[in-house]
Amino acid sequence: MVKGVLLAAVLLLSLPLQALTQLSASVDKNPALRGEAVTLEVTANARVAADAINFRVLESDFTVMVPSVSTSTQIINGQSSQSTIWRIVLLPKKAGSYTIPAFTLQSLSTKPISLEVLNETAQNNNSSNTELFLQGSMEQQQLYVQQLSYYQVKIYFNGDLQRGSLSEPQMDGASIMQVGQDAEGTELVNGIRYRTITRRYAITPQRSGNFTITPPTFSGEMIDRDSARYNYFARTKTVVQQAEPVDVVVNAIPADFPGNWLVAGLVTLTEEWSPDITELKQGEPVTRIITLSAVDVAENQLPDLKQGFPDGLRLYQEQPQAKSAERNGRLVAQKIFTTAVIANVEGELELPEVSLAWWNSQTNKLEHARLPARTLSVAPIAGAAEQTTTISPALNVAPPLATPTSSSETSPWQWNYISSLLLAVWLLTLLGSYVLWRLKAPIRPATQTQNRVSFNSTELKRACKQGDATAAKAELLRFAHQQLDQRCQSLTEMSAHIHSAELKNQLIKLNAALYGNDAATWQGEPLWQAWQQYDAGRKNSSVSAGLQPLYPQ
Repeated sequence: MVKGVLLAAVLLLSLPLQALTQLSASVDKNPALRGEAVTLEVTANARVAADAINFRVLESDFTVMVPSVSTSTQIINGQSSQSTIWRIVLLPKKAGSYTIPAFTLQSLSTKPISLEVLNETAQNNNSSNTELFLQGSMEQQQLYVQQLSYYQVKIYFNGDLQRGSLSEPQMDGASIMQVGQDAEGTELVNGIRYRTITRRYAITPQRSGNFTITPPTFSGEMIDRDSARYNYFARTKTVVQQAEPVDVVVNAIPADFPGNWLVAGLVTLTEEWSPDITELKQGEPVTRIITLSAVDVAENQLPDLKQGFPDGLRLYQEQPQAKSAERNGRLVAQKIFTTAVIANVEGELELPEVSLAWWNSQTNKLEHARLPARTLSVAPIAGAAEQTTTISPALNVAPPLATPTSSSETSPWQWNYISSLLLAVWLLTLLGSYVLWRLKAPIRPATQTQNRVSFNSTELKRACKQGDATAAKAELLRFAHQQLDQRCQSLTEMSAHIHSAELKNQLIKLNAALYGNDAATWQGEPLWQAWQQYDAGRKNSSVSAGLQPLYPQ
């Protein structure tokens, strides 16, 4: 058996190369429908190189798929014959009359082929033999620069689809991304029940002009119905289809648009204070959270806000956090601005209106999203009035006691000596405080916080007792991640999932101490007491974190 196989191989290799005497070309259908694939087949009656013919001349009128090349050798009654066959799938770019040019190989040429592409799509054809076709559509064909719109492609098929792949649409000067998952369904077309697969893309043009969306191409394998009728082991056939091109007009940004350009289907601004306040207290921190929400916008398109805080407030602003999600086939983006606010003076403070200009893509008009101005009352520090009353009598008695003696008037050396002594004592106090701070810092190595990944209430208690603000923050974030199932990046995020008003207030104070570089003087005992009370009454339930409501009540 082995000797027979080796002998056949030697005979095949020893056969002389056959001279090329015939070269022909043909297409599998003529006329063809717009959006329907045409297979061009070129046959040579000799074994030649796979790249012997260049098919790039077809790219001006067709989308040309990668050619498949096959070679064969037959021996009949001692006579051998060889052949090379190229099969190229062509997708006409538009309806009309085309001429497939002649191809030349070794002084032989094929005959040109006249191909007619009818201005009728596969889905409008009454033929019951249409097993698969594509339909593409653009939600809006008149756009502005950076306006997001949706392109949808739907695959119709009524055969046994084995496998397939769908390319992405293409558009010059635009970013394209898929939105959501593929949706399956059924639809009745010309009396034929088709199964459908729908895919959506978000297309955002980056420059103005007239453009054409190159439609996606589907390539797959289907069961050959003709062979299935007579053979249990049915063959498969390759199917290639393309949707129709779509023309898009992109307009430039209006010259008179105020501020940073933002075009969307809907934009809203919402405000939240944590804890909820009726008035501020001097020296106590509160957190202002502003949420900017927009429909049909990517998260990287959301601009920053100008909040315009007045004087008399100490501010600690976090880095804005942006995120996006898909809802009912549309993109919704949000950007959250978090600011810790501490009032320095008592009285009334006026927070100005927050306004954001945006272009409504549904009405094609300029609109503004606004947060109204509000007046905040700042109450004085508790006990400030009693302290003032106690000090006032001392001020009335002070002038007689401070009457200078004749010696102080005549000798400036005494004043300089006392001042120098006080300065030395003050410097020694600062030096002692610094030494104590340096001795306390190494008690807890930094690597311990970084390497340990499990929350430990004992470590939180130790950090609070020793006034270690950084370690307390790290333990609290571990607690939020492991016990609340929330990947919080800051104490402000964590406070949104805490229902205890006292613990939430202590978290804000800890955050303000860290932002204000007051971590060395922070007292953690109130935080530890508040956390103990919260943990004792906490139920075993997760608090899910997601996008803020788009339509606030």
